[in-house]
Amino acid sequence: MKKEEILGLRTVVYKVENLLKAKDWYSKVFETQPYFDEPFYVGFNIGGYELGLLPEDKGEATKGEGVIAYWGVNDINMVYTNMLESGAKEHEKPTNVGGELMVASVYDLWGNIIGLIYNPEFKL
Repeated sequence: MKKEEILGLRTVVYKVENLLKAKDWYSKVFETQPYFDEPFYVGFNIGGYELGLLPEDKGEATKGEGVIAYWGVNDINMVYTNMLESGAKEHEKPTNVGGELMVASVYDLWGNIIGLIYNPEFKL
């Protein structure tokens, strides 16, 4: 396999019990409307990356903490606070992880973990 075969992060998918409620909540906290909106999948373009919502039957899957996808932000404290005020629950408070890098995370209303990162050194 060649190095250019792996292109980097493209999509993060969260499973949710109530797709309509999740679509409204994610539209609010990410301040954007979905570009793809069907009963089987809702997709948002977040800074050139896909945030997808899939309907989930109750008890279908156990959500884990083994992998956290981090969404880049410019003001981590403001975004973190906005998500909490919108009903998210604390997972990890904004924390300095070296230099200017900051990370935080919350549980959405369906138990998925949304990671946030401020990293002024990362450039596309």
